[in-house]
Amino acid sequence: MSRSRFNKGWRTAVATGVLAVSAHGMAADAPAFKLGTFRDGGDTWLGLVLRDADVVNISAANTAYERANPAATRIAIPADMKQLIARYETDLGPRLRAIAVYATANPAGFVHKTTQLKILPPVMPALILNAGANYPDHAAGIVAQGARAAAAAGGAAPPAAGPPRAGAQSMPGYWERAPGDVRPDNPYLFLKSPTAVVGADDDVVIPKGREQIDWECEFAVVIGKPAKNVSTEAAANYVFGYSIEFDVSDRAGRGDRKMGGGPDWLVQKNHDTFAPIGPYIVPKEFLPRPTDTRHYFTLNGEIKQDSNTSRMEYSLWEMVSFASNMMTLNPGDMLSLGTPSGTNIESANPRWMKAGDVGVCVVEGIGEQHHKIVAQP
Repeated sequence: MSRSRFNKGWRTAVATGVLAVSAHGMAADAPAFKLGTFRDGGDTWLGLVLRDADVVNISAANTAYERANPAATRIAIPADMKQLIARYETDLGPRLRAIAVYATANPAGFVHKTTQLKILPPVMPALILNAGANYPDHAAGIVAQGARAAAAAGGAAPPAAGPPRAGAQSMPGYWERAPGDVRPDNPYLFLKSPTAVVGADDDVVIPKGREQIDWECEFAVVIGKPAKNVSTEAAANYVFGYSIEFDVSDRAGRGDRKMGGGPDWLVQKNHDTFAPIGPYIVPKEFLPRPTDTRHYFTLNGEIKQDSNTSRMEYSLWEMVSFASNMMTLNPGDMLSLGTPSGTNIESANPRWMKAGDVGVCVVEGIGEQHHKIVAQP
């Protein structure tokens, strides 16, 4: 949408006091927006973010909008983001577009600066699924470092590309491989506890006695409606939007070989504060190229990861399908789609996060997370 068209739309709204609405209930010339959850003093509310600078209190703005537009349908604004997501395709999506236009034209007391508010996690997912080794360069780096470590320990080092293995086969009921699919592995997901969720500007706490704390800056998908046994081709219909998860990881291990000595995902991934999400959710219509989106991580200003969602082994559509074949996904559930190379687990000389560091995780078109790394008191 051109700036001239947008300016014409909101000037008309100011002059008439009534918003132009299309036959489908969509406000004409609605600007792009993001969605979040905010705290203002003792009050917590859902907000609509414009230009990454202004936050519209949706409930307060809706009251003012309905007062200015007596013919408009009366709509109750939910207090929880999951409820907003569930209603977005029915009554709330059109109303949010109307509010975006109205608030732009009438920046009254319900519009705040982001700097004046506490940014909370935009949604508290009931279910968080994270992709493992979904970027081939990250997976190859882990294998290569494993080979170096084995050689340093005096063992027989496997080839840098990993040991020979049979080709991947279908997982009946979960993942059917198409003829000619030569990718070496099937999709892989693990659970991340919602109890680890914090906001995009909150501290990341290093647990007592744990020193190998790693970073993983990830692109995340937010589910929009119940999804079960969804095909890859239909997956986009079940996506509400996109956010960020900073998948903090504890690499120090268990100190034993329980369950064969493999990784313990509970220990690695689920300490308190190890799942910052946000700052916002971008509805899917405002991020038109989710499979070609840059994301990167800096530690104390130095770039450590820099990649693009186009480099995933399995796309977000394939991951939504795969997950839905295991369990029902519901509005507000989140899939974090893996991390690229540049983590410490790939390095022969790791530089783990430590107290005093500042980590910044950025996904272009969505936002930035800023975290102080602190020690547990």
